[in-house]
Amino acid sequence: MAHTADEDLTAADAAAPAPVPATGTPAPAPRRDGPARPRTLLLAVGLVLAALNLRPAITSLGALMKEVKAGLGMSGALAGLLTSVPTLCFAVFGLAAPRLARRWGPAPVVCAGMAFIAAGLALRPFAGGIPAFLALSALALAGIAVSNVLMPVVVKRWFPDRVGPMTGLYSMALSGGAGVAGAATVPLTHAMGSTWKSGLAMWAALAAVASLTWLAISARGRSAGDETASAATSGAAPETTGKSITRSTTAWALALFFGLQATGAYIVMGWLPVIFRDAGVSASTAGVLAAMTMVVGVPLAFALPRLAARLPHQGILAVTLAVFGLAGYAGLWLAPKDGAWVWVVLLGVSNSAFPLALTMIGMRARTGAGMVRLSAFAQSVGYLISIPGPLLVGWLNDRTGGWNWPIALMAALMVPQIVCGLLAGRNRTVEDEL
Repeated sequence: MAHTADEDLTAADAAAPAPVPATGTPAPAPRRDGPARPRTLLLAVGLVLAALNLRPAITSLGALMKEVKAGLGMSGALAGLLTSVPTLCFAVFGLAAPRLARRWGPAPVVCAGMAFIAAGLALRPFAGGIPAFLALSALALAGIAVSNVLMPVVVKRWFPDRVGPMTGLYSMALSGGAGVAGAATVPLTHAMGSTWKSGLAMWAALAAVASLTWLAISARGRSAGDETASAATSGAAPETTGKSITRSTTAWALALFFGLQATGAYIVMGWLPVIFRDAGVSASTAGVLAAMTMVVGVPLAFALPRLAARLPHQGILAVTLAVFGLAGYAGLWLAPKDGAWVWVVLLGVSNSAFPLALTMIGMRARTGAGMVRLSAFAQSVGYLISIPGPLLVGWLNDRTGGWNWPIALMAALMVPQIVCGLLAGRNRTVEDEL
């Protein structure tokens, strides 16, 4: 499937509004004065709104999972499997992003993705029955998947001189959206006197606003893209390689790094509250502790990409974040209840490997087509890799009756994550390797 996507993307730069030059020297940024300023502001607002919508479909469901299970008559096994559906959808639907970007351009595809999220979230609680609920969840997750892949592309093409700061802004909004939806869904549902159905559906409004914003961006995109392309392609050489992205060692290192950090993040999101509750922490406190891991990541999501963009080798950041994770897992092993607040801070820092991975994706490609190919490959393969992790942790807990072996597995996964981060952080591009 990756080879097909590569073949489809030989003309991606022509379809995208702002290709990145194929030379080693960054092109001069387009002027931001005059009519371009409102357009740049609109793009920044659209970027933030899109990022805010990339996780509420997941975290709001987790907050109301008990009510959803009762309302739909779900078994415990089916509800558990539901936690792995997002990563599966991200992997499968994310592979469609390169073809769609080649055909329509990134902005219209992101606009459609936001519309899919809005429709899926609005309809799934009221469709009736488990199959319809799963199908409409998949519709929303498909919109998230293509937007996941194209957000780094949008940053690279419209803000080529601000990859670090804009990736930080986008990552911070993504983390904030996840945390707010997870923490606010239940209180808002109770405040409105609504049922779980309305509590899940209310997040469709945010996606609708984002889709309208991206509709405006798409309508103005052609003139904006022509202006940016004129500045960005001055003296640029065309992309000449038609080789598969799978032949790049950097692409594989990024995909593995992305998958391993996603594995850790989804294990923490899904199982950390259970670990604390089994250690004697109250249910409400366990929920707050789990939310803290996302809150810690908000400022780091803004700062890390800016720092990474200034470093010649991002591997040192990958190693540092993994060390925080190892310390957090050691604490969970030795004293899960007594040092709970310290451990969640350490794990929250470790989970900030996600914005680092996004930044490295933006830095490891020079051309527009290479950017789309790399983002689609790294995220799709990465999310596929992350699917078994949460299921394996649950299986180990069932078999052993405790959390020592699952925590040992989480810590062990940090070792290959360090290796892949060091390889992915090298100062090279996939175009050079192909």
